[in-house]
Amino acid sequence: MLILAKFLIAFVMLEHLYIMWFEMFAWTTKGPKIFQKFPKALFPATKPLAANQGLYNGFLAAGLCWSLLISDPEWARHTAVFFLGCVAVAGIYGALTAEKKIFLVQALPALAALLLLHLA
Repeated sequence: MLILAKFLIAFVMLEHLYIMWFEMFAWTTKGPKIFQKFPKALFPATKPLAANQGLYNGFLAAGLCWSLLISDPEWARHTAVFFLGCVAVAGIYGALTAEKKIFLVQALPALAALLLLHLA
């Protein structure tokens, strides 16, 4: 169970590295394709805001990576729980305020990893 939890933590980490790249470097090119409900003119105007958001996603990815590298099992678990909790809250908030699919893409994998950690 713990190996599966760590695999899911790594998946969430990689996902947030992608989100960081997308929001920091590809907001105006990929953004309109991903968030089709938003007007295209919105993306250049919000590029600095998206880059800032991307930076926070990078911090989440760094924390999840850190949790995988910690040798003490209890410390690693607590660190993973904290950062997965942050991801889950951000995903739930994003689903309520921006796009419902954010729950499936962001919050659900984090919640599943939290469940697996609890069961391990």
